Amino acid sequence: MNRDEVIAATRQWLEKAVIGLNLCPFAKSVYVKTQVRFVVSDAKHTDAFLEELDRELDFLAAADPQEVDTTLLIHPTLFSDFLDFNEIAGIAEEAVVEHELEGILQVASFHPRFQFEDSAEDDIANFTNRSPFPSLHLLREESIERAVAAYPEAESIYERNIETLQKLGHAGWKALGVPDGQDGEK
Repeated sequence: MNRDEVIAATRQWLEKAVIGLNLCPFAKSVYVKTQVRFVVSDAKHTDAFLEELDRELDFLAAADPQEVDTTLLIHPTLFSDFLDFNEIAGIAEEAVVEHELEGILQVASFHPRFQFEDSAEDDIANFTNRSPFPSLHLLREESIERAVAAYPEAESIYERNIETLQKLGHAGWKALGVPDGQDGEK
């Protein structure tokens, strides 16, 4: 897949699942204002990817939030194993601290094979964090705080998302036509 196809698949996931199912009630406003930066990495190894992460952390911290509020750093091929990617997500959180951006930025991670601890691989609840490609979502804490203040009972989003997906089921998820990134197909 080329860069444009990766971004198109990621946008489709955002529009149909994240925004369409309201899995993140904060996503729509920054997405429709085109304040989401999509960065597709073609790093050949983990160290090069982590260097890109460093650059993106610095970029986002310095960017005008009205122009770029959040970044999705996507790598379509390097991290097919979820547990390996989960380690990268942990390193990304450490990088926030190293860049002295704690309290300013935070990292969320999404993966095509995301799996909650102690859940079965095919548990529909896992799909709350499944994306077409391994992605690190760099977020401004200030934006999260504003969104949480405006959203009643923000702490219940996680449970509501699982409920939504349980009602939808695997057939409903498949019917959304969200690219799953596991085989390059929908």
